[in-house]
Amino acid sequence: MVVFAANKALRYFKALSDETRLRLLNILCFQEFNVQELMGILDMGQSRISRHLKLLLEGGLIESRRDGLWAFYRAVDQDPGRRFSDSIRYLFDEEPIYREDLTKASAVLKTDKLQSRRFFDTVASNWEIMKRSIIGELDLVGEIRKRIPPAETATDLGCGSGALLEQIAETVNTVIGVDSSRKMLAEAAKRLDHSGREIDLRIGELEHLPLRDEETEIAIINLVLHHLRNPREGLLEARRILSHGGTLIIADLCKHEQEVMRSRFGDHWLGFSREEIESWLEEAGFDIQERKQYPVRRGLEVFLYRGSKREQT
Repeated sequence: MVVFAANKALRYFKALSDETRLRLLNILCFQEFNVQELMGILDMGQSRISRHLKLLLEGGLIESRRDGLWAFYRAVDQDPGRRFSDSIRYLFDEEPIYREDLTKASAVLKTDKLQSRRFFDTVASNWEIMKRSIIGELDLVGEIRKRIPPAETATDLGCGSGALLEQIAETVNTVIGVDSSRKMLAEAAKRLDHSGREIDLRIGELEHLPLRDEETEIAIINLVLHHLRNPREGLLEARRILSHGGTLIIADLCKHEQEVMRSRFGDHWLGFSREEIESWLEEAGFDIQERKQYPVRRGLEVFLYRGSKREQT
């Protein structure tokens, strides 16, 4: 047992016996990034970055995921690697170079969000047509609507141009729509003006929702998670705003390999596997009550989950 522990310690310390690898670990404890983004943050070439990432992977301190043609890296989430990384993070606070790296990393995230917002501002007037080119004849709004239980308040997170809001308003007294794109919210406001519905539209990010704790009984995330850099943060925020026993409904794309979806539809993730979604729901504190899957256009599939907020223990 002593030898095993010593070997593990040796592996971790060898993996970090270089300043570049220390800098990479500091950044990847902060957020997930791909190689191109890390090259920009550290101002280093691809071969150098890739070599150091390989050593950190072999050392058990970071992990990678493949998404189409892209590879993304982050610090491991599980013990024992995560416990070791967390135990030394205070050292990064003492050196200016590590703080500067996180400042640059934050700038990358901010630029990514701005680009995403500009994309959705640009396509806002055509968004429903664009979505239809993916989901085809599937009445996804109808499938979601029939799973909405009786409630006083419901919230559409990433409401886009408001197609679902109209339907929710027919069954729930108070409806809230949240989106990060002002142009999308403007399109939603026009649609709702024509319908005569009064709906509370709010500007905000799904990772930092403009709602109070437990403000809503129902939260819906319809074809939005794959646009988030960190979907887990979105699910944790959904849990925060839901009242005790509240309902969460998620619809999104199953895992696929169609790279064109990044440029044409602004996707960050090429869909999700069942294991990813269900592990995130478990981590965020939701009990899964229903799972459905539907074929759509382009050889893609859409999944739908209905879950409830679990009581905290």
